[in-house]
Amino acid sequence: MNKLDANLGGLSIHDICIDMSASYSQTITDADIKAFAGLSGDNNPVHMSDEYAIDSRFKKRIAHGLISASFFSALFGTRLPGPGCVYVSQSLNFKRPVFIGDTVTATVTVESIDVDKKRVVFNTYCKVNKKIVIDGKAELFIP
Repeated sequence: MNKLDANLGGLSIHDICIDMSASYSQTITDADIKAFAGLSGDNNPVHMSDEYAIDSRFKKRIAHGLISASFFSALFGTRLPGPGCVYVSQSLNFKRPVFIGDTVTATVTVESIDVDKKRVVFNTYCKVNKKIVIDGKAELFIP
């Protein structure tokens, strides 16, 4: 059995190194916003109504910030460290809005590793057109 099989397909904490990184990109659609609103219950008209949003500071509808932030979870659970890891914490700083049609690229990078506690801290950020829209840090438990 190799290291990945022993850990449900994810990396062992001993295989993770400082500065390891993974990215994921997705273009935000109207369907994504509607689906997220249905799932989360967040029907804020700044996300849902063109008529309302035109009078907002952004002048058009914006995506829920947590849609883009959820891409970190996708990366952690499938790429780095991969299946089996568990979120401990995540901080988020929302810097800019994300609009329908924007392509968001989420990136996670290993900042520190505590082998004894089986914890890894990541720098996390999302960019649209090379501009940071979200940044923060995440801590994960590695089984």
